[in-house]
Formats: sequence, C-alpha cells, structure tokens
Amino acid sequence: MDKVKSMLLANCLFRMGGAAILLSNRKSDRQIAKYELQHLVRTHLGSKDSSYKCVVQEADDEGFTGVSLSRSIPQVAGEALKTNMTTLAALALPYSELIQAVIGAIKEFLKLKDRDVEASKMTLYRFGNTSSSSTWYSLSYLEAKGRVRQGDRVWQLAFGSGFKCNSAVWKCISKMKPDNLNVWSDRIDQYPVEVPEVMDH
Repeated sequence: MDKVKSMLLANCLFRMGGAAILLSNRKSDRQIAKYELQHLVRTHLGSKDSSYKCVVQEADDEGFTGVSLSRSIPQVAGEALKTNMTTLAALALPYSELIQAVIGAIKEFLKLKDRDVEASKMTLYRFGNTSSSSTWYSLSYLEAKGRVRQGDRVWQLAFGSGFKCNSAVWKCISKMKPDNLNVWSDRIDQYPVEVPEVMDH
C-alpha cells in the first residue's frame, strides 16, 4: 500500500466522525421535532464494473489492504447524481415542474454559487471528510447561520463506494432557535473562511 498512490489517497481524505440523530414515527413527537422526512432515495450503480471499481478495498502486491480510488470518480459520481435526481424529482416536484427542473439540473450539472456549497465546504475545511456524518455537520452549519426556517426543505446528498448516491429531503417543521449544543455555535461568526484552492480539487 505504501507504493500505490491511489491507495494512499484515502488516508489523506477521510477522518473519523460521527453524528447522532433521533428519529421517531410517533405523532406525539411532532411537537418537539425539528424536521419531517419527506423523501429518501438510494441509487446504487454497483452492477457496472466502472462504478464498482472506482472506490474499492483491496490488497496491494505486498498483501497490504487499502482503499483504491480511481480517477473516474467524478464521472461515476455525476452519473449516480443524475440517476438519483431523476428519481427524487419524480417524488418531490409537481408534474408541471418536473420535466423542466430535471432537464435544467442535468444540463447545468449543478453549477452552484459559492453560497450554495458554503456549508459543505466549511464542514470539509473544519472537520475533514467524515463520510455520511458530514451531511449533518453541514445541516448544523446552516442552522447556526440562521438559514433554515420553518417550512423550508433541505436536500441532503451523499456519495459512497459501491458506487452509491443517497438523497434525503427534510421539511423543517419547527421555529428554529439558536442552539448552544450546535457543533458550530461557539465559532459560527468566524465562518465562512477562505479555503486554499487545493481544497477545491
């Protein structure tokens, strides 16, 4: 593993992280809940060799086990995102908006503004890539910035080996208040920060 660069990269990208979320389906818990789950879509492209092999755990020639990352990840992730968005849009959008929204999103391939990716970028900068828990750090960032209000919908999007793309759409059902237990609450005024260009690639 020490001689195969594609298997060293994972050690640089990922950190240990965790998040705890309490879910309930009891109607009585609605009065204390922050969000209501609207949609959940899981896309798995593992039946294609190119998708399966772009992130895979394997042993090198010397028998050391590591995670090998392929240069095809951006293309595979794009394909997974398109598939996931098409399914999600059919569930989340009114029919009148469906065709235009999906085509527009795919055509532009999510050419987002800096503010649109700020929460994810600041999470990566502060905590590193903590895998699926990163989406919860990002949501906490938006809450701490006061950007989530009652009635808003939040789209969580995560990618993983396999290759997988998972979406969850949550509706904010509470009047959001400042929370001292928020992981960002002690320093949210210091963000966003300038991130070195190397972090963007």
